[in-house]
Amino acid sequence: MTKSWSRALIVLLIGFAPVLAQPQCARPLQIPVAPIGFAVTVVGQQVGGIYPDLLRVEAAKAGCTVEFQVVPRSRQEMLFEIGLADLLIPARRSARRDEYGIFVPMILSRAELLWMQPRSLTVHSLAELLDHRELRVGVVRGYDYDASYQSLLKQLLAQSRLTMTADPVSLARMLDTGAIDLAVVTPTAVTGALRGDSKWGHLIERLRSEPVEELSWAESGAYVARHSSLNAADRQRVRAMLQNIDRSGAAWREFQHYYPERNLSDSVRAR
Repeated sequence: MTKSWSRALIVLLIGFAPVLAQPQCARPLQIPVAPIGFAVTVVGQQVGGIYPDLLRVEAAKAGCTVEFQVVPRSRQEMLFEIGLADLLIPARRSARRDEYGIFVPMILSRAELLWMQPRSLTVHSLAELLDHRELRVGVVRGYDYDASYQSLLKQLLAQSRLTMTADPVSLARMLDTGAIDLAVVTPTAVTGALRGDSKWGHLIERLRSEPVEELSWAESGAYVARHSSLNAADRQRVRAMLQNIDRSGAAWREFQHYYPERNLSDSVRAR
């Protein structure tokens, strides 16, 4: 099946969702989301993108419905932790998140050092970055790349060198204005967000990225909340929905379509 036919099938399945299965879930699934490139897109209050579209298809097949709520990424994390969200998606696996949810992987991803030409990258590891105290660093609030990343953030905060932004576009704009010298983030989160922004999309051409040894590949996918009000049967049903997406390889195929950047495989790849 070609990519175009695959995406057409997704649209068709979403359109016929009400007839695919009888209602099974006890209530609609509550899923707060924040825009993150093409993984999750938000136009007004209309939610789309790779993961929401795949979720709608699987939910329809399972006889469930999904309700998306647009929130900042930091609030999305908070709602997940206190049990007011049934899913955290997309999410890279981390020790902290494992305390609050059951993880289902879909792809592999990693953060990289991101900068903007005409500046050049003068450090090539997190250790060098910490030594060069003149460099100002930006991240997106609520993003988590586990232990080495969290350790970096703590040290940069102690050195008064860290800026946390609300979203990837804000991060790119700070790189453009020189408010920060580089960022630590998955590059596709930034390039995807910029491609959907007519005002700032031109910045993509100047973005450059480089992986570092301390920020390794790890699984990324979704968490099913342990402490939301979903009953046990629905929690298992949702987990099965996510596992179907993983087994099909659909998430990776959609990433390949939406992200034609030559360096996509440097930051996102199939499991």
